[in-house]
Amino acid sequence: MILLAGVAGVIDINGTVIVELITFLIMMAVLARYVYPVVVRLAEARQRQVADQLREAEKARVAAETALKEAEAKLNEARRTAQTVVDAAAKSAEQVRQELKQKAEDEARRIRESTLKEIDAERLKAIQSVRGEVAGLVVAATEKVIGETLDLTKHKQLIDRAIKEVASGDGSRRSGS
Repeated sequence: MILLAGVAGVIDINGTVIVELITFLIMMAVLARYVYPVVVRLAEARQRQVADQLREAEKARVAAETALKEAEAKLNEARRTAQTVVDAAAKSAEQVRQELKQKAEDEARRIRESTLKEIDAERLKAIQSVRGEVAGLVVAATEKVIGETLDLTKHKQLIDRAIKEVASGDGSRRSGS
């Protein structure tokens, strides 16, 4: 039995401790020679894999940010295009409204002119009718007054001249015809 004196006191070393110590050292040598290099390689491989995954994640993040910016740009472009279409539609609608308004005004003007022409035609027709009736009445009255029939053509000329004088506002008689 071996006694060692140290800081912690005296340690009693017997045969098993030496065997355990030798076994421990052999085990450490085997682990250092065969197991630790494999563990270190696996750890380094894992570390490289994690680093690669981080790089890939960073690339994916950058790509996602780029795609997001592109999508936002496309969205803004689509909004501008939509606004342009809306503005064009509003302009077109205003133009159509103006055209319809102009057509309605033109149609109203045409109807009014047509109606005025019809009124003038009816007025002229009424005047002609009244002239004819007045001429007939004058002839009938003259026959009754004179008691005989006058020359119809000469009589019509006299009546037309009298009607024209009355229509022109000149009610005075002219002599000589």
